[in-house]
Amino acid sequence: MASGTTRGGLIAAAVTVVCAVTVLAAPGTAWAGPNPAPSASATPAPGTTPAPPTAPTAPAPSKDLQAVRAQLDTLYHDAAVATDAYNAAEEAAKKQSAALVELARKIVKGRERLAELKTRAGAAAAAQYRTGGLPDEAHLLLSDDPQEFLDGTGRVLQGQKATKGLLAELTQTQQDLEQYAKDASAQWQKLEANRKAKAKAQKRIEQQIAAAEALESQLEKQEKERLAQLEQEAARQAQTAWLDTGVLKGAQGKATTQGAKAVRFATAQMGKPYEWGAEGPTTFDCSGLTSQAWAHAGVPVPRTSQEQWKQLPHVAVEDMRPGDLIIYFKDASHVALYVGDGTIVHAPRPGRTVTLAGAGSMPILGVVRPGA
Repeated sequence: MASGTTRGGLIAAAVTVVCAVTVLAAPGTAWAGPNPAPSASATPAPGTTPAPPTAPTAPAPSKDLQAVRAQLDTLYHDAAVATDAYNAAEEAAKKQSAALVELARKIVKGRERLAELKTRAGAAAAAQYRTGGLPDEAHLLLSDDPQEFLDGTGRVLQGQKATKGLLAELTQTQQDLEQYAKDASAQWQKLEANRKAKAKAQKRIEQQIAAAEALESQLEKQEKERLAQLEQEAARQAQTAWLDTGVLKGAQGKATTQGAKAVRFATAQMGKPYEWGAEGPTTFDCSGLTSQAWAHAGVPVPRTSQEQWKQLPHVAVEDMRPGDLIIYFKDASHVALYVGDGTIVHAPRPGRTVTLAGAGSMPILGVVRPGA
């Protein structure tokens, strides 16, 4: 930075940098639907039997809906993984932006201090120059009051000591400014890397969601209804199988005051739409809901489901209590808040709303406990 930069200019520049890096890359290319079927209107060759008219492509029969459901699950799961990557990059970018602003403030203060120290050092050098010339012996001989001279000599020694300290502080301040500049450069590089990671994750999210929506759009109304029934049946079967293991037998854990607050907040959001990257107040993704629920209870937790799994204390499934977070799938790509009696509240996926579900309706990776 130029030495003449003002405090306001540096801070404004830092804030501009922070704002600029939060701008996302342009959306990814849209998912392309299947190519249209070739026309069957060609005239048959003479002497040949005309081929029967090509029937319109029928929607997938019910027996194939299980395959459609599996494909949708894969697409939305991939979108959830990309959402976690996006949220992680966004959180890191926020921290790096804050660090850059703080470094800019330190640089401003450091330059002001450096200018002050240089002024004082110059004044000290000028004072020493004015009192120089004759050796101390000559000053003693020419002095009318030897005691006054000796007192003055003490003050000179004190001044020399102070000057030495002043120069040491000036050197340290210069070194600090150099380190701040290096730190700012490193943070900027990390910020740029996270900006690219966010843009890549956003493109992946949008592509997977577009592909899923295009697949669903090919289904007739009755098939969509049947697909929903298949999803509900699969969830019920998974929940029943989970409960039949006896995992909740004897579980009597009660919510803490903070856990109860988190549950109340999360359940109050029921009916609000899922939106990837959202933390409320009108839309949520899965970890946005759980992190905000616990923030409302006064306990900060990591933003993403993967970091919640990594950083929060683990507890056994049979020991979980309302307010605990249940992490799902081997890659920790989904999270829900346990409300008790084998039930969770969560933000499922795009196109759905915050809702209650069976805790065992999805593959459980484990349980973590905020505030433990």
